[in-house]
Amino acid sequence: MLDGRILKGVGGFYYVYTEDGVYQCRARGLFRKQSIKPLAGDRCRIELTHTDDVEGNVTEILPRRNALTRPPVANIDQAMVIFAMHSPEPVWGLLDRFLVMMESAGIPSVICINKDDLAEGCEAEDIQRIYGPSGYRLIFASAKEYTGLDELKDVLTDKVTSVAGPSGTGKSSIINALTGSELMETGDISRKLKRGKQTTRHTELVHLWGDTFIFDSPGFSAMELPDMDGAKLPDCFPEMRPFNGQCYYADCTHIHGPDCSVREALGRGVITKERYESYVDIYRELQARRKY
Repeated sequence: MLDGRILKGVGGFYYVYTEDGVYQCRARGLFRKQSIKPLAGDRCRIELTHTDDVEGNVTEILPRRNALTRPPVANIDQAMVIFAMHSPEPVWGLLDRFLVMMESAGIPSVICINKDDLAEGCEAEDIQRIYGPSGYRLIFASAKEYTGLDELKDVLTDKVTSVAGPSGTGKSSIINALTGSELMETGDISRKLKRGKQTTRHTELVHLWGDTFIFDSPGFSAMELPDMDGAKLPDCFPEMRPFNGQCYYADCTHIHGPDCSVREALGRGVITKERYESYVDIYRELQARRKY
């Protein structure tokens, strides 16, 4: 019996990383009876079908610390979302939706802005101004120029990190630059659409070095919000948390009503206009969803 971690599941097989190597395994029917679907990132136990074989069976899924449905992954220490400074142009509302999804799951997030070499004027300072008050670690990097890699390596080491971001932002290029090898397949930006070609076809846990892993999951152009009550949304904006419960009305939505501590903080610049507008957009979407 060996302990390992599931790297990926493809075609009914699960590829399990162990100290002795990677084994191709099938999941026993027991999991189907218990409605358990093994996920990339699951810690598990396997038994080999033959001595010295590279195939085996997954016999047990060990308890999960956490799990997501999109992407379908388990046991994440942190999430890192990668956006590009340009090419493709960033959509910051999409980044905010991703951060809300991670906050609702209790998973810390890191923001990486790739292609920093394409920055113009005060763009980097503006991004820092918007996201600095939120407390997220913000890293500017360039896979092309090999800048920011030491900071990225520091934040990834000895952790399991889910890496996500729109297609074409350079997720694979960043990982290849960090490892010094063509570990990940990369794609070119479509000159016509200014979008990236999707290179990742399934969610896979990739071993980088030591006890460091990343989830390489298909890029997204839209991010589904979690099924949550809009009243809990302020808890998913770290810069709003200090003001929760300080409004005149206990059920204040922070959109209407007198003596709102969040809107007062907005007026003082403690909460940025861009992040507050994202909060309002997401809140209204959650409320509209509840009507149907």
